[in-house]
Formats: sequence, C-alpha cells, structure tokens
Amino acid sequence: MIYHIEINFVYSIILNVLFMKKIILAIGLFAITLSVIAQDTALIYRKLDSIAVIDQKVMMPMRDGIRLATDIYRPKGEGKYPIVFSRTPYNFNTWVDGKMTTRTLEEAYQAVSRGYAYVVQNERGRFFSEGEWDILGTPITDGYDALEWMSKQSWSNGKVGLIGCSSTAEWQMAVASQNHPALAAMVAQGFGAGVGRVGKFMEQGNWYRGGAQQMLFTPWLYGTQHDKMAPRLPIGIEQKDLQRIQKFYDMGPEMPRVDWAKGLSHLPVQDIIKNAQGADGVYEKMAVRKPNDPAWFKGGLYHDNMPMEVPAYWFVSWYDVSSAPNIALYNHVRNSAKSKSIADNQYLVIAPVLHCSYKRAVENTIVGERSVGDARLNYDELTWGWFDMLLKGEQNDFKSTQPRVRYYTMGSNKWQQATSFPLPNTEIKNFYLASAGKANTRNGDGKLALTTPAKDMPDAFTYDPMNPVNSLGGNVCCTGNAVQGGSFDQAQMELRNDILVYSSEPLAEGVEISGFIESTLFVSSTGLDTDVTIKLIDVYPDGKAYNLDETIQRLRYREGYDKEVFMEKGKVYKVDLTPMVTSNYFAAGHKIRIEVSSSNFPRFDRNLNTGGNNYDETKGIVVENKIHHSKLYPSVIKLPFIKQ
Repeated sequence: MIYHIEINFVYSIILNVLFMKKIILAIGLFAITLSVIAQDTALIYRKLDSIAVIDQKVMMPMRDGIRLATDIYRPKGEGKYPIVFSRTPYNFNTWVDGKMTTRTLEEAYQAVSRGYAYVVQNERGRFFSEGEWDILGTPITDGYDALEWMSKQSWSNGKVGLIGCSSTAEWQMAVASQNHPALAAMVAQGFGAGVGRVGKFMEQGNWYRGGAQQMLFTPWLYGTQHDKMAPRLPIGIEQKDLQRIQKFYDMGPEMPRVDWAKGLSHLPVQDIIKNAQGADGVYEKMAVRKPNDPAWFKGGLYHDNMPMEVPAYWFVSWYDVSSAPNIALYNHVRNSAKSKSIADNQYLVIAPVLHCSYKRAVENTIVGERSVGDARLNYDELTWGWFDMLLKGEQNDFKSTQPRVRYYTMGSNKWQQATSFPLPNTEIKNFYLASAGKANTRNGDGKLALTTPAKDMPDAFTYDPMNPVNSLGGNVCCTGNAVQGGSFDQAQMELRNDILVYSSEPLAEGVEISGFIESTLFVSSTGLDTDVTIKLIDVYPDGKAYNLDETIQRLRYREGYDKEVFMEKGKVYKVDLTPMVTSNYFAAGHKIRIEVSSSNFPRFDRNLNTGGNNYDETKGIVVENKIHHSKLYPSVIKLPFIKQ
C-alpha cells in the first residue's frame, strides 16, 4: 500500500511539472500572439496614416445643437473625394479598453486606398455622441443633417454612399426617403429591422411577424439601451479632449452575460430585461405597442407609403430574420420608383448564410448542420464596383457583368441569376393538407396532396404555452444562446404530439422551389386567441429533415393589424399566414414537408391564449387547436416551382 502511495505521489509530481510546462508554454504563446496582434494593429495604423488625413472625434452638429461623434479618414492632398458613410449604434472607436483595434482602421484603409473619404459616426446618444438614444438612430433628421454637413466640406465631391449591415444598414431606408441630393448610392445588408410596413409584411422593424413578437430585440436591447444612471461626458467637450480620453474610456458598458435560453422564458414579457437586471429603456416602451400603434410610424422605420428614389444594392440572407420582407422591399422600391433610372439601379444578392455572415462563406459552407456548398462571393469587388460607378461616375463594367438578381439555390448549391425575384419562369403549385385526422408527429398520416380531401377529418393537438415547441434553427438573429440560426435536422423534434407533419410522396425527379411561399390554414380553437406556425422542410431519403423557412400568425390579427378579432369556441376560421421565401432544390427521392403547430419559442413569443395583452400576463391557458382540411376548408401551401 505504501509502495502504491509513493508511486502515485511521484507520478502526480511528474504530471504537475508537465502541466506547469504546458501552462508556461501557453502563456508564452499567448504573449507572442498579443505581440503579433499589437504589431498588426500598429502596421495598419501606419499604412492608413501614410495615405490618409485622420480626423477622429469630430463632433458633427445636428439642427438642434446635439453633436454626433464622427471619425473621418480622407486621402491626403487637395482633391475632392466621394464619401462612403457608415452610421452605427455600435462601437467603432479605434481604442477599446485601452487597446488599439483594427476593424475601423481596415475599413478606412480599404476606402481611402480606393480614392474615397470614409466617415463613420455613432448615432445620437451612443458612446461619445451627445443626446438620448432611440432605436434606428432617430430622429431621422440626424441622417439628413449628416449628409448636408459632409456634402458641404471642402474635401467632398458632393456625393455620399451609405454602407452597413444590420443596425448599420437599417436606418438607411428612412433617411433615403428624405431625398437629400447628396445621397447617390446605398449598400444595405441584412436591413430587416429598418422595414416597418411593406406589402403583406407588418413587421415594425422585426418586432413582429404575423402579429407575434419576434424575441430577438429582447437580448439585443438588454446590451444596447441606455441606463439612465450611467455616467455621461459633459456636453460641449472639445475634440482634443475626446481624442485623448478615447484611449482610456470607450463608453461601452460590459453587460453581465445572461442565459437567454432561460431568460426569455420569464413572464411577463415586458419585464424580461428587468428580470435580467438590465436597464429600463426603449424595450419597455416597444413591448406594449400593438402592430399598428401610431408610434411605429413616427420613428426611424421605413414604410411603403414613403418615397425611395436612391440607387440601392440590397444584400439578403436565406437564414436571416427578415429575408421575405427584405426581398419584398427590393421589389417595392423597384416597382414604385418614379424614375426609370432609379428603378434600373436596384440590385439584389441573396446568400445562403446567417445574419451579416456574407464574407464567412467558405468552400464548404455549413449553415447550422446543413452543407450548402461553396457559397463564396467577392463582396468587396461588387461593393466598390457599385460605388465607383455611382459616386465616381466611372464607366466600369458593373452593369454588363452583374445580374439584376443573384440568388443562391440550396440543395443544388449554386449561384444563379435572374431579372427579377420571384423568377419569371415560376409555376405556383398548390399542395393541400390531408390526413385521416392523425397527422401528429412524423409517424402520423399527414400528407401534402395535389387535391383537397373530400371529407373534413381535422387534426387536433393540445397547445400548452408553458410547454411550447422549442425553436430549432431557423431564420434568426441576435437571440444570444437562446436560438442558433440555420438549418437543423428536425426529425427528433417531429416526434412531439403538438406538431402536425404533412409530407409529399418522395419526388420522382428533382424540383427547384424558389420564391415567396403563401399558405392558408383553416383553424378552430377552444381559446379566444392562439397562434399557428408553419415550417417548410426538405426531407432527405435517410430521414433528415432540414428547415428552410418558418412563419407564424396570431389569430386575433387574422383580419388585419388595425383591429383585434377574437375567436369563438369551435368555429372554423380562414387564416392567411405571412409569406415565407426560399430557394431550394429538392432532389429526386426527397420529400417536401411542412410542420404546423402553435409555437416556435423563443424565435417568437408564446401566445398565452387568454385574449389579453400577452405582454403583461404571467399565466397561460391550455387550448385544443384543430387544423381543418377538405373541399370546404382547403388548407394549402402554394409552392413556386421553377420551370426547367
């Protein structure tokens, strides 16, 4: 026994020595890495400094006297240059936590080396900018005032182009509607939260889908909205002092991490951020707004009754939170433009990636769990070719080489071109829901048929808002660890009894489905209000079931978002869901499938089924919901087949 103890003791010493050597080595490697990073940062700054006039923390005045923190990088010399302008709620400061960062410097170098001035600005109330922040950089007059100031500078050629993704893009549409003469071009990427109402979509900046709250803004605003108690810099601080103190303070609080997978389950919904010990702010005001609240039409959102007369290059992702309304906006601008020149200068790219992940595509791009192949595209070449044409007036080959619409078809895994989206060679085929009343789970008898069932044999399921169907992948953004976006195998999920599954027969030959997907369900419920959800699925021969898009409809809004109409127990209602959109090749042997349920949480908030406000309630009601399908109740999904 003593022998074994001694041996173990010696062995443990050896292991500890080896472990310490590994730690020392790791520390050494980490130090070397930091040194390399520091050298790279210093190098990009020197490269930029050699070609650019660097003017940081310029306090640009707005019409009400509030000043917005702005960094300006322009080519050295006496020339006049076009401006690429990025306006953002995010931290673009060169210095963060006392260390120099490269991202803004690299973007500035890219622009200046091409003969552009690069201007980046924080929205009102963000970081070093004065004033009180509100979402989408309101008031929208700030954007107009920035364009006015920049276009009048001695180094400006009078033309400005906008660029950005997500919140750095979403403000662009509303500002463009003001028709400032200097605004010559836009590059809007992942811009869904800037869309209020367009066509069939009443999203109010991604806050809603079909009248149900999209929960992405809850985690996002937790880390973004201001704490009234937070320290502020004095009003009127001079530029030289801002340039100095930016090295020590970045004005960005480090928020404690929240387990949003649990945090989003808190009720009532309006208190989720409060429950996470976050600050009161914009969220609390937005959480109580109904879809048609007048406040949505007074902020920085773009609505389809506003003009849009600006050349625009639109970038959309299949697995972004707002693919469908984004494409709808592209179509709206192109179709409603007063000028043929403006209509002809609308271009669209749709990539098979997550939110703002265009440049992360690789030779074998994995989105969630599904491989979509080589989805790379030279976005820099596209963007700068666009700006060169419109801001510099160059007679380049952009129009001769770039299609009106470039979209990626998953399944066949290839980029394709078109003159419009939806495609001209589209044939809409109706697939009707059918069963003998037992469509629950993927082992049920639910089918997608080309004709309506003669007799109504509805499929029933119990919807308990305290036990909702959990989100698995999807077209999401910004939910922290609550939902991972992309395409995931839904097969295990489809064993839940509160999911109805309807599948086609295996396809005899492959088909491409590209375009908007509309669906109509006939629904009854034991509750005053409930939701219906749909997912579109590509089912492989081995049973893997990959999601393509999803949507939801809150039934109190089935007749429109300007009124709430509640249900009568057992009465059957026609429900038209907000359209989905995709481009996917279903290979021979695959099945087309839809899932129908009443929850997709926390992608969307849970309907508590009470008929109350939902946002201020803490308890839900269990209801039985039925999907009806017959000649009298033709529940249907309309799929855009592409004629080969």
